Amino acid sequence: MRPIELDFQRRSIASPLGWALLAAGLLLAGVLWTLQQRIDADRARDAEALARLQPEQGGEVRQAPLSKADSLAQQASLAEMRRVSAALNLPWNGLFATLEALPLKDVALLGLTPDARKRLLRISAEARNLEAMLEFHQRLEDSDGLSDVSLLDHEVLVQVAERPIRFNLLATWEVPDGRP
Repeated sequence: MRPIELDFQRRSIASPLGWALLAAGLLLAGVLWTLQQRIDADRARDAEALARLQPEQGGEVRQAPLSKADSLAQQASLAEMRRVSAALNLPWNGLFATLEALPLKDVALLGLTPDARKRLLRISAEARNLEAMLEFHQRLEDSDGLSDVSLLDHEVLVQVAERPIRFNLLATWEVPDGRP
């Protein structure tokens, strides 16, 4: 049987490499703290200089006048932002709810192309037969959110055995006025 070795006095697990790494880490932390103090002092000095300059200019920072080309570009950019904002503020959920509420047993929607500015909606779809297409057209006309539904074109797909009808409709999207 082997004798059991008991160690009642544990040796230190710290090595010279460990102490060197600790010292290097503390040195690096001190250097970074010093750099942060310098950056904070520079920022405070710049803020004081800016505060001294602003009252001299009447309390506001003045911008150099724009050239004619820059002014026109800025106006075009603002007009585009207003157009996009108006399109995003339309009640899209109401339109999708109207389309989802329609029974689409024999009709498959292929695409929707909204024109938010003109409030028009182009619907591309495919129907099993002519009766399904006409019924879908009538249901769109009777819906609350769409009016003036008109058939733009249709095509019988003769290369497919069931001969479905692919068609495009154009509808006016009625958006209620949100103002009281």
